[in-house]
Amino acid sequence: MKLFNLKTLASLIAATCVFSANTQAATNLRFGYEAPRSDSQHIAAEKFEALLNEKTNGEIKLKLFPDSTLGNAQAMIAGVRGGTIDIEMSSSSNFTGLEPKINVIDIPFIFKDRQHVVKVLDGEIGQGLLDALEAKGLKGLAFWDVGFRAFSNSKHTVTTPDDIKGLKVRTNQNPMYIETFSLLGTNPVPMPLAELYTALETRAVDAQEHPIGIFWSNKLFEVQKYLSLTNHGYTPLIVVMNKAKFDKLSPELQTALLEAAKEAGQFQRDLNEKGEQEIIAGLRQAGVEVTETIDQAPFKAIIEEKVRKSFIDKNGDELIKAIDELAK
Repeated sequence: MKLFNLKTLASLIAATCVFSANTQAATNLRFGYEAPRSDSQHIAAEKFEALLNEKTNGEIKLKLFPDSTLGNAQAMIAGVRGGTIDIEMSSSSNFTGLEPKINVIDIPFIFKDRQHVVKVLDGEIGQGLLDALEAKGLKGLAFWDVGFRAFSNSKHTVTTPDDIKGLKVRTNQNPMYIETFSLLGTNPVPMPLAELYTALETRAVDAQEHPIGIFWSNKLFEVQKYLSLTNHGYTPLIVVMNKAKFDKLSPELQTALLEAAKEAGQFQRDLNEKGEQEIIAGLRQAGVEVTETIDQAPFKAIIEEKVRKSFIDKNGDELIKAIDELAK
């Protein structure tokens, strides 16, 4: 009888240990981003959450923090590097202070179309840029999508460079954006996205430039009545994780994270591309004057060569040549 009791006790202890191990194996990750819940970024984050849950059988769980809840882009990137935030996503331009070569993505007119974007970012060039962040304590998981950039303002219709001269234009803190809009004769005013609506509403700035998805989801159309689809640049999101935390995961969980991030990114790209015309229709219904066809040549003549030269002087021309080659 004692033997039976000892065996039973041993079984119970073993079962408890297994249960405890399984419980401890669950990894909870905080995922922060600036976009509101209405944006495709949040919808893709929910997809990422579901994919991870499925691929890891619940061993990795995401907790989502949209709406700049964990801070602006720079604050969140610092948080991920310091380990207080696990994962964050923000536009590629926010990472150029850490890795200047990422600025190649922000060169005006460097991408021919969305197919060109995918060839670059999902290929060797994109992977090389993600890998370069590892020395800064960040594991690049994938590129997601913000889109081709459009120009809006509260003054008048914009179809030529002369139309934007003298305007106060919100940009982010990326020197390339500041140089671009300085060359175009505007007054660039760097500020975080979270401050933009109020700045436009109070006329602290006259204009801004973002892909139309951001323009729509952040309700900037309420304070900007002229939108021109200049497509002067393309912006991806970079989804990054604290590298030390990533490295501590099992190879199986690392693979699941990378696969889920890439799949969610493709899901979001498709979502954005399909929704563009719906957004344009919604903007027009809201009273925004949308100019869809813009002659890019006058804009290129002013900024393309000079901005490319600025990048080449600092980083060489290898990346630009490789990107141009993929456009053929």
